[in-house]
Amino acid sequence: MTERRDYQYDYSSIRPSMHDAEGRQRKAATMVAVFEEYFDVPLIQLRVLDIGASTGIIDNYLADHFGSVIGIDIDDRAIESAKERFEKSNLKFQIGDALHTKAADESVDVVICAQIYEHVPDASGMIDEIFRILCPGGICYFAAGNRFMWNEPHYNLPLLSAIPRRLAHWYVRLSGKASHYHELHFSYWGLKRLVSQFEVVDYTGKVINNPEKYKVDYMLPAGSWKAAIAQNVVKYAYWLVPGYIWLLRKPGTFVPRQGDTFDGDSH
Repeated sequence: MTERRDYQYDYSSIRPSMHDAEGRQRKAATMVAVFEEYFDVPLIQLRVLDIGASTGIIDNYLADHFGSVIGIDIDDRAIESAKERFEKSNLKFQIGDALHTKAADESVDVVICAQIYEHVPDASGMIDEIFRILCPGGICYFAAGNRFMWNEPHYNLPLLSAIPRRLAHWYVRLSGKASHYHELHFSYWGLKRLVSQFEVVDYTGKVINNPEKYKVDYMLPAGSWKAAIAQNVVKYAYWLVPGYIWLLRKPGTFVPRQGDTFDGDSH
């Protein structure tokens, strides 16, 4: 039986990390580095939809590189804050649902889905929606945590995501950090099944083996023991990597539609 889970509303109020400008700008810098390598057209020609915009820090950074950026989130307080803080002609924020984006079919060049799948009520439904709105050959930047990670980052509890759900609910209550464990992480194999309708362009190893190029050297300094461990896990036990960076490519020939209208609310 599948566990019924609701949306996580007002998430930015319970997670201070959503307001961490430096940390979120670093994530955005990695996205740009990956996209600049992947695409053979200037990023300024591309339209981006971020389905977990939260406070808008990442989208504000992306707007300096892409033609147009729309950030959506169900967190109305976060979206209102983003609207107040960030104003650029190619940047827009909307209250929106990752499962029902309202974007037209095949209207988006790039979707950002970074650390979102574990929060939504139906990860499979979200992936179907991303597939629908991406243009042929379009890309979803999919940053995803692995169920079999040592430390669960939302609650800072060892092995929380790896143990059975009933025990996880008890564990998080006992810790005093929440009434239940909402997030639902998948294993490497579960993630592969989740995104099976896409072609996966795997950047995980590239990022870990060249942290300076992809702007993650703040986490994996060159020559450090952390970098050495991460590189060996990627090489010998990939299924235990705590998080993956995959580009999900929709089948078809990619043709950027420079100048097309894209407002994120087309049907």
